[in-house]
Amino acid sequence: MIRSAIRFRAAILAGSALAVAIPAHAADDTQRDYLGSEIIVTGQRESYVNNDGSTATKTPTPLLNVPQAVTVITADQIEDQGLRNLNDALRFVTGVSLGTGEGHRDQIVLRGQSTTADFFIDGLRDDSQYYRPLYNVERIEVLKGANALIFGRGAGGGAINRVMKTADTMTSFVGADFSLDSFGGFSGAADINQPLTDTVALRVTGTYEELNNHRNFYDGRFFGISPTLTAELGPNTRLTASYTYDDDRRVVDRGIPSENGAPLRGFDKVFFGDTNGYNTSTNQVHIARARIDHAFSEALSFNASVQFADYDKFYGNILPGALGGPANARTVTLSGYESGNTRQNLIGQANLIAEFATGPATHTLLVGAEAMDQDSTAIRNNVSFGGAGNVTLPLATSFTIPAFTIVPNSESESSLNTLSFYVQDQIDFGLVQLVAGLRYDRFDLETLNIRSGFAGERVDEKWSPRLGVIVKPTEAISLYASYATSFLPQSGDQFTVLSAVSETLVPEKFENWEAGVKYAITPELVATAAVFQLDRTNTQSPDPANPGQIILTGATRTKGIELSLAGEVSRDLQLTLGYTLLDGKITRTTSSAPAGRELAQVPGHQVSAWARYQLTRQFGIGAGLIHQSSQYTTLTNAVELPSYARVDAALYYDVSPELTLQLNVENLFDATYYPSSHNDNNIQPGEPFNATLSARIRF
Repeated sequence: MIRSAIRFRAAILAGSALAVAIPAHAADDTQRDYLGSEIIVTGQRESYVNNDGSTATKTPTPLLNVPQAVTVITADQIEDQGLRNLNDALRFVTGVSLGTGEGHRDQIVLRGQSTTADFFIDGLRDDSQYYRPLYNVERIEVLKGANALIFGRGAGGGAINRVMKTADTMTSFVGADFSLDSFGGFSGAADINQPLTDTVALRVTGTYEELNNHRNFYDGRFFGISPTLTAELGPNTRLTASYTYDDDRRVVDRGIPSENGAPLRGFDKVFFGDTNGYNTSTNQVHIARARIDHAFSEALSFNASVQFADYDKFYGNILPGALGGPANARTVTLSGYESGNTRQNLIGQANLIAEFATGPATHTLLVGAEAMDQDSTAIRNNVSFGGAGNVTLPLATSFTIPAFTIVPNSESESSLNTLSFYVQDQIDFGLVQLVAGLRYDRFDLETLNIRSGFAGERVDEKWSPRLGVIVKPTEAISLYASYATSFLPQSGDQFTVLSAVSETLVPEKFENWEAGVKYAITPELVATAAVFQLDRTNTQSPDPANPGQIILTGATRTKGIELSLAGEVSRDLQLTLGYTLLDGKITRTTSSAPAGRELAQVPGHQVSAWARYQLTRQFGIGAGLIHQSSQYTTLTNAVELPSYARVDAALYYDVSPELTLQLNVENLFDATYYPSSHNDNNIQPGEPFNATLSARIRF
């Protein structure tokens, strides 16, 4: 029986009065205008550049003074590119490559580290496995490099934070978006903000989508709604409360197999699954959040937040394996399974921020605490074809899946409690600034393997430092160097079940060394450059002296260079450019591969570009480019995804101040490419030419 964590729940709820959240963000820009005419809204137009670095420090800090590479996808960029889900947005972030997530979840590789759990909402963990929409998102922040001081365990390669839309007490607006693409998919969305009194406002965002793409038999639908309330409780106190409900149902598409070390050609539309409904994923997400911000004075403030999330996920799938047979009679092996997961997270976070001076130095001191209670269940059943775990069929353009039965495989329960305390001081000497901090985490995980009866438990207590030095030759330039660490207990990033081995091994460790420069060419145009080295150690490896035993001598290293330019080049031109050079290798043999192998899904070169140019007051054009060099699908280094370049384009027409028509074209030149994989035989073909026509109404 999993031990109850009631004491942690009580601690979280009691501490929520002191929990911190990210400071309130500028109101939504509902009358965006690239020509610089008057904008009748509260707050500042973001365009393609953002200078809020509070997520990276938990204090009011300009992004220019954060000793870490950060990429921000702003509301304007999300709108201009017609982005509707997190996966599509992250394709334009260099240093990030996408896994297929088995066709039912977000999965990214950031600085060579694969994760399904390092996702956050306004700085609070959102770690279940699902596809994350953007209908209620103001901007996306990609924070790169290990940094447990801010995010706790995991986040070895970095973290993805979504800043959510909030209600504005100063303005009223109604917005609606409708779109239709050339595959037959369509969507409708609404965004309504209404002040209820001088100090209270309500905002409701919602969307409904019918999903379709180039793949045979693919479809699905998504519904989401998210009301949020803002209340000014006094001149120095603000309360924000929100609730989100997302309901997703879609076909689970595991992609295509490989042949001769490359994706199988000529089968880009072929669905290697069950067309009678077994390949289906359903997911319901409920997230309720509350936050209070209070300033005791200009020099002392606290923020408080609490979040409860409930996730309910189930999917089944038939998937392709290896090809076989002679060239003129090829075969494909199919297997399958189904999996169900439920999870409830309760998170509270508490920060106190003080600003003061000691002699010539000024300080921004952060003292904080965080507690989390997580209860999960997981079940997996395998598909059996007449008593066999797989079936071999002739390779074809469509498949009739033979009758199969479901065989129970595994079932588990887990209870995770974390308690964290951290302190950080940002010291400004004028020319030089220091960022120094230390975090303590207690990580208490209990699991029960219901099938075997094995009850596992591990308790980890870790200290995670962070140190950054920033040199400011001018206010517009920051030269920085930093060191930060993170850790991951030896139980995967979802913490579903422990084995007799994994409950005894010390956590993996991530160390990130980074140096860079950030230059605000103008207040609306920022260039950055960074070099980094990320080492992952304490990785499981077979013991050469004791066959069958595990030792923690494995290690990997990722090195790289990142360059970016984002913002307003002129009154009419907005752009974002990025380039990343990556080199990721296993440096000491692990249980997965020997030393010298290249890390999976780490392209050596990545280029991204997007620009919007306003031709006249009514007409605008956009264009974008994504390029990735070749990359291996897994640590076997046996299958390689070829390099590719994809060009996108857009047209914008402001029919009136209230109505805008927008045409987005993905893959303008209809390139054939394979952007992601899950293993050597689950490779996702990229979409061919696809046009989406949208109408946007604002009044």
